[in-house]
Amino acid sequence: MGTSAPRAPLETAVIASLTSGYWRVSVVDLTTSTQIDLAELVNSKSAKTGDVLAAEFQTAGRGRLDRTFEAAPGSALLFSFFIKPNRVRSDWGFITHLAALSMREVISQDHPSQVWLKWPNDILIGEKKVAGLLAQATDDGVIIGIGVNVAMTAEELPVDSATSLAITGFNKLDRNLILGEFLNLFEINFEAWDNGIDFVDKYSAVCATLGRQVQVEVNGRANRTGKALTINKIGALMLDDGFEVNVGDVVHLR
Repeated sequence: MGTSAPRAPLETAVIASLTSGYWRVSVVDLTTSTQIDLAELVNSKSAKTGDVLAAEFQTAGRGRLDRTFEAAPGSALLFSFFIKPNRVRSDWGFITHLAALSMREVISQDHPSQVWLKWPNDILIGEKKVAGLLAQATDDGVIIGIGVNVAMTAEELPVDSATSLAITGFNKLDRNLILGEFLNLFEINFEAWDNGIDFVDKYSAVCATLGRQVQVEVNGRANRTGKALTINKIGALMLDDGFEVNVGDVVHLR
């Protein structure tokens, strides 16, 4: 089932065999962005909760703050999925944190002490980014997009502050297995969260941002610095001066 070859193609049948009936996974060779494509399906009422779209290559992948994201074909796991929570809309901000926590657990099984979360939704190996997430709220749900650098070489990395599972010596490089394991674990965690279980402590325990001096960056606003203290139940970052950070990105200063 599947293959351990680092750039083996994504296979819908393999992923389906690994996951529950909650998920319906589609794979495309080329798209502008899985996030854009899935959003169009959601907006046209053609998507259902549990729909997943994965791509071998994206021509217009985006991260937070409208940053571009591009990976060589087969070198990254790139996918988006749609879910409809039952919890009140004001709680939805934690869903991407829950997804980041789930993906961290999947990719860190070999080296759990090396893999951390950077608020809000980056996954780090040491101090370098190996995965990123973004979220888009719709009328009745949330679209989550995830990109994991799986088999990228050093020459293919977009920035010096990035890394990949292959570069750092991780053994789990089959994107079919990573996606299947993630969907299974996220389904369990999401059901628990949707029924009122609090995951803040679990997220905080592996968040490298807490206790650090940080700079908060938001498009169109002045940067703000402070010490990151806690994360609340909706996923906001609380600074030592009482300021609540709900959107943007953070830079670890020390």
